Amino acid sequence: MTNQSPLSADEVLDIVDEHDRVVDRAPRGEVYAQRLRHRAVFVLARDAAGRVFVHRRTARKLVFPSLYDMFVGGVVGAGESYDGAALREAEEELGVSGLPAPAPLFKFLYETPEHTWWCSIYETRCASPVAPQAEEVAWHAFLTEEELRRRLDEWTWTPDSLEAYRRLLAWRHERAEERAERR
Repeated sequence: MTNQSPLSADEVLDIVDEHDRVVDRAPRGEVYAQRLRHRAVFVLARDAAGRVFVHRRTARKLVFPSLYDMFVGGVVGAGESYDGAALREAEEELGVSGLPAPAPLFKFLYETPEHTWWCSIYETRCASPVAPQAEEVAWHAFLTEEELRRRLDEWTWTPDSLEAYRRLLAWRHERAEERAERR
């Protein structure tokens, strides 16, 4: 991946099919303009107390400007792995280095009339103080799960992250039921 600005429309992305297989490559601006399916990572970042990093995106973002998000992350560059993108994006957006590798949880295909991308969901702990990237993050705070859930109906969230968060809650519920059944 190139060392271009994360807001660059020239950044090259892998184009993938409905089974997440790479079929082509194209610049990010073209990918968005033509609704080409690509890859993205979503990392739920918690502080040492277990609170979730929540932020409002800057107005300069190419997709979903000025909306709230409970994940850090972004697109996976051409030839980049999901795991590599998750660590890179988390460190960039949180403004930390040496972050533990985010733990992969699950993937799903996000599709709307305007957008389509494979989403790989991760979780990590960030014990260090954060210094979010000013180009990416307009406001931030660490919220408890309860505080976050209260804000779900109050704030305008990025639709893909809101879907990812709902799926994460369902995924956790399924894991808890599976553990209870094994006891």
